[in-house]
Amino acid sequence: MKLLPFAAAMAAIVVASNIGVQFLVADGWLTWGAFTYPLAFLVTDIANRLHGAAFARRVVLTGFATGLACSLVGTQIEGAFGPLVTLRIALASGIAFLAAQAIDLGVFSALRDRRWFVAPLTSSVIGSVVDTALFFSIAFAGFLAFPAGWGDVSWAQEATAVGPLWVALALADWGVKLGVALLALVPFRLITGKLAPNVA
Repeated sequence: MKLLPFAAAMAAIVVASNIGVQFLVADGWLTWGAFTYPLAFLVTDIANRLHGAAFARRVVLTGFATGLACSLVGTQIEGAFGPLVTLRIALASGIAFLAAQAIDLGVFSALRDRRWFVAPLTSSVIGSVVDTALFFSIAFAGFLAFPAGWGDVSWAQEATAVGPLWVALALADWGVKLGVALLALVPFRLITGKLAPNVA
């Protein structure tokens, strides 16, 4: 029963992020999903702090299953340029989520005995780097060859001041993740301090 609120929170974040990614902000450099998705690290870290890594792993798997369901639905919805979710994006999303969350769990567990903010901040920052690098590389990089039917990414190769457009998008996304990781320290401290004052 204690899994339910964590699983529900993780599922809600994943669903909100999958919906939010369809809506652009900041002149097309970001989507609303960039602001909701990093909260998945907050849920994982609170679960880890309160109930341990094995419990948090179950929460992560709930998020992964929810993400798979969202991708499946997205592949069936036609947008202006084809399916809302291509196979390439679905693959990138799943791999990035699992890898980043696994690293977040490992780093948090290794640092859990340090000062209260060290584990959640360090694990979220490292997890965010991995998530951003994996997702944007697999989803949009021109140097990775995928079948044409898995999604056209030629638009992401457009040149910008920092390189291909997909690199600029990744940097903007990562910047948001870093900001959310810092802000998330407040609810992390409030929740863990209240529910497990001798642990946090």
